[in-house]
Amino acid sequence: MTTRRRRSALYMPASNARAIAKARTLDCDVVILDLEDAVAPNEKAAARDRVIEAVREGGFGERELVVRVNGLDTPWYANDIAAIRATGVDAVLVPKVSSVADLLTVRASLGEDGPPIWAMIETCAAILALPALSAAAAETRLTALIAGTNDLAKEMRCRLGADRMPLIPALTATIMAARAAGIVALDGVCNALDDPPRFTAECAQGATLGFDGKTLIHPSQIDAANAGFGPSEEELAWARQVVAAFQDPENADKGAIRLDGQMVERLHLAEAEAMLAL
Repeated sequence: MTTRRRRSALYMPASNARAIAKARTLDCDVVILDLEDAVAPNEKAAARDRVIEAVREGGFGERELVVRVNGLDTPWYANDIAAIRATGVDAVLVPKVSSVADLLTVRASLGEDGPPIWAMIETCAAILALPALSAAAAETRLTALIAGTNDLAKEMRCRLGADRMPLIPALTATIMAARAAGIVALDGVCNALDDPPRFTAECAQGATLGFDGKTLIHPSQIDAANAGFGPSEEELAWARQVVAAFQDPENADKGAIRLDGQMVERLHLAEAEAMLAL
C-alpha cells in the first residue's frame, strides 16, 4: 500500500459517460467512479450499469480504479455491492462508515475474495471509532481512510474557513489511525474551484499533516495535487544523498551518521527509500 502513488484521487460522476471516458486520459493517480453524491436518485440504476460497462472496457492504465457505492442505509447499497464486487475494481469506497459493524457488513457483502474496502470518515461517530476501525483493518481488508470533510463539518456544525482549523483534530486522528493500521490516508475535497491559491494551500496543509494525497472534484485540481503531495526535487536529492551515504561501506554497520551537518538515522534511510520508490 505504501509504494503506489495516490497523490490525486478524482471523483467522476458515474452517470456521465463523457466524464468516465475523460478519466482515462487524465493525469490523476486514482479514479473514483461515484454512484453516491454525484448521481441523482432516478439515475442510480443507469449509473450502476455504466460503471460495470466502464470497468469491463478498461482503459484506465496505471490509474487505480475505485467505485464509491451508496451508503449502507440507502435502498441502493445492496444492488451496488452485488454489481460491483465481481468486476475487478481495485477497491470499493463506502460512505459514512462509522463502526466496525459497518466494516464487517461491507466485507460480508463483498465476500472474502471481493475487492478491498476504502472507508469515508465523515461522521462524528467515525472519528470516535477510529481506533477500533484501525484495529479491524486487516480482518475486513480495509486499505484506505478518506476524510469526508464536507459531511463532517456539517455534522459538527463548525464554521469552516480556509485554514480548516475546526477539522484539524479529526484530520490528524484519521491519519494516525491509518498509519497504525499501515494503510492509506487521503485528504478531503476542496470546494473552492475558482480559488487555485486556496486549493494549493490546502494541499500543502494536507501533505504537512501526513496525508498520502487528496480527493478531488474537478480535473483542474489534478496538477496542484500531484505537485503538493509529490516529493520536490530538493526532497528527492536529499533522499538520494541519504541512500548513497548508507551504501558507503564505511557506514554499513552504523545506525546513525553525520550528513551535511545533520544527524541522519536509519529511520531516515527507510523514509528516503520509500520516497524514491514512490
